[in-house]
Amino acid sequence: MVSNQVLGARLAAGLLIGAITLGGCSHLRHTEGTATTPAPAPVTQAVGEARAVPAEQDMTATEAAIAAAGASAAPAAAAPVETGPALKPGAPKHYTVKRGDTLWGIATMYLRDPWLWPEVWIINPQIPNPHLIYPGDTLALAFGADGRPQVSLEQAGAVRLDPRLRSTPLESAIPTIPYAAIAAFLSRPTVMTDDEIRHAPYVLAFRDMHEVAGSGNEVYVRNLSAAENTRFAVVHVADALRDPDDGKLVGYVGIYTATALVQRAGDPAKALLIDPARETLRGDRLLTTDASQTPVTFALRSPAGEVHGRIINVVGGTDLVGPYEVVVINRGKRHGLEPGNVLAVDQAGDVVRDVFRGGRQIGDTNGVGTSFAPRVKLPDERSGTMLVFKVFDRVSFGLIVGASDTIHVADVVRNP
Repeated sequence: MVSNQVLGARLAAGLLIGAITLGGCSHLRHTEGTATTPAPAPVTQAVGEARAVPAEQDMTATEAAIAAAGASAAPAAAAPVETGPALKPGAPKHYTVKRGDTLWGIATMYLRDPWLWPEVWIINPQIPNPHLIYPGDTLALAFGADGRPQVSLEQAGAVRLDPRLRSTPLESAIPTIPYAAIAAFLSRPTVMTDDEIRHAPYVLAFRDMHEVAGSGNEVYVRNLSAAENTRFAVVHVADALRDPDDGKLVGYVGIYTATALVQRAGDPAKALLIDPARETLRGDRLLTTDASQTPVTFALRSPAGEVHGRIINVVGGTDLVGPYEVVVINRGKRHGLEPGNVLAVDQAGDVVRDVFRGGRQIGDTNGVGTSFAPRVKLPDERSGTMLVFKVFDRVSFGLIVGASDTIHVADVVRNP
């Protein structure tokens, strides 16, 4: 016959073990759901308190059982939990960079949120230009002591190892985004003011009376005062840009078409078109070329501050915007934007009439009488991702690098 005292001790020990087990399950669920948040440790404290009974103090059988149960149920060391940016399933352990790769494409291969690439890219200080990635480089995925994923340069390609042995020109570092998608926007300026348009030299006509001109065609230019062999950027003046916040005209989209090489001074002057990006039309403006073009290799990152703006123009006049389309937004340097900033694109929510307020329908099914119903703004919905590649004072050019739905003018851009 077991005494009541022994039964009480067994019951208390069983309750404590059950509490420890349940606490452990709760801990596992918490770790699985929020990998980046340190898990609480109330169980460890409880066990510690149960064991911290002074040796010199007399213990009852119940207290002895509780202390023994706590000692035998000490939790094992937890396995390291992956923290930091979330990896994509199937992220490669090793990857060799190829021609045609972009930094955005590689980051997308590894991360759910590619703009967090700087948090996982481990700089190799012994490598020249360690921030850049070249074709032939081999990347390796590993995990740090804190469980965070890390991607580093495991082996340098031939371009890095000994460029002096190469007789051909060195390959460039891979760009952040496809160069071809933004080539027409790299010559400055690409947002023009009324004053610039009014005073800029312009294409009057083409030799042989062509309607459009391309590479190797000769053009006649008015108001151009320049010596032979001087170079100018030819820019097509496109859509007017108005900021929807205040309705002000902030400029006109200027699209680079070609470089004009002056062959003969005069009025009109004669120039040869080289390095074309698209056709040149009569009336296109000539602007002084700027050697400091927008770089195509820049760091991916979220904006430093809060950004909330709108798409005010889709370059090319298309209604449906997809990946690698260029858009203009009403946010720029004064709002803290820089090339390389990544923004989320939200499809602007419609405004609808709530005809069912009050328990019965307002008006009929044809819409008659519904003008008295209150307006309700539907929430914005995520539709894509945009990477800013060129920034002006009040506006910026961005490239749509991902789209899960249609994107339009007036859609919202914000921090991702």
